[in-house]
Amino acid sequence: MFERRRRASRKPSRKSSPVRVGEIIEVEIVELSRRGDGIARIRGFIIFVPKTKPGDKVKIRIKKVGPTYAIGEKTEETETLE
Repeated sequence: MFERRRRASRKPSRKSSPVRVGEIIEVEIVELSRRGDGIARIRGFIIFVPKTKPGDKVKIRIKKVGPTYAIGEKTEETETLE
């Protein structure tokens, strides 16, 4: 009479992140988070970088990787766009 329906899982998919802890990469900061950290994106993956602002192009070292984001620290500033 009634057909049971399966609920879609609400867990995020287990895609591998495009960055790894300890990796050094060059990124451009595209926006600010609510907390004031710079935000860079790699293939849609969010990377928070403290002490940066939009327009900065910086080399960062990845400190932590979560399921949907990463946290990096600035190693050197390569260019600032005004």
